[in-house]
Amino acid sequence: MQRFFLPPVAWVVSVVAMVILQRAWPVWRVPELASAWTGPVGLALGLVGLTIAQWHARLFRRIGTNINTFREPDKLTTAGLFAHTRNPMYLGMLLALVGVAVALGALSAWLPVLWFFGLAQAWYIPAEERNLSARFGSQYQDYCRDVRRWI
Repeated sequence: MQRFFLPPVAWVVSVVAMVILQRAWPVWRVPELASAWTGPVGLALGLVGLTIAQWHARLFRRIGTNINTFREPDKLTTAGLFAHTRNPMYLGMLLALVGVAVALGALSAWLPVLWFFGLAQAWYIPAEERNLSARFGSQYQDYCRDVRRWI
């Protein structure tokens, strides 16, 4: 299960679920939320989120460290947004989902956003933190003390 259900898979499942929920329960669509500005604002948020996630995924590749959530990390990086948040890739994916929810303008579209956040908070991030703590010890603990999990 861990090998298949990596964060990008959960992200795609979330986007698909958002569209399905928005179409299946149009009564949950709030006209005030679906105004002329929600599409462009949602698109902008989504693009910023995807850019953040991709930029940091490329950073991992550039420095030669493992990006797989459940594998032992090779290196501890504090470059880029890692200096301000321990999870910029999850933050970027979550921001992209918020963008999709805003663009869809339906309350039901927010359910998968909450699901993805819960999954990251309860499963993905704790697994990574255990691996990082075991591999880097006090260096990682100092980093955790200085940098927040999210923002």
